Amino acid sequence: MLRTIKLLGFAVFIALLGACSGIKVATDYSKEANFDTYKSFAFYKPGIDEAKISDLDKKRILRAIESELLKKGFKKSSNPDLLVSIFTETRENINIHQNNFGYGWGWNPWFWGPQGMNTVTQNIEGTLFIDLIDAQKNELVWQGLGTGILDLDRGVDKKIEKINRIVAEILAKYPPEDN
Repeated sequence: MLRTIKLLGFAVFIALLGACSGIKVATDYSKEANFDTYKSFAFYKPGIDEAKISDLDKKRILRAIESELLKKGFKKSSNPDLLVSIFTETRENINIHQNNFGYGWGWNPWFWGPQGMNTVTQNIEGTLFIDLIDAQKNELVWQGLGTGILDLDRGVDKKIEKINRIVAEILAKYPPEDN
């Protein structure tokens, strides 16, 4: 009985850990850029048009980016300091988990006895890249990316919430602290 309680506790811990892991964020930037001089932005349509996601998701992402940049004091402009572009990548992950707790008897190449079960899970991992381009020099000065598991069947409201959270976590790293 105690062993079962320990196993159940471990399973709950793993489930909570997976729920908290969320989004991985990374950034890169030009050491030569003076981020204090950037005060306005516009979206870079040619780059955004190439993003391989639905137009609905593009609009959601752009709204989230606009909202975060406005919170940081930027102004949207037709003559901007920064151009904002996005692109995305997806990757299918297949995970095989081996459970050796014994579910019945059988034979495998190494022995006859209690057999475990394998569990196969599949998910899609998506990465959103946000590029900030110096409009005068036409050079990339900052790039942030966020990677997380896509929840394709959780509904529109959950999808919007996740997009907003991903964008907020990426742009929380702008401007670079050591600038």
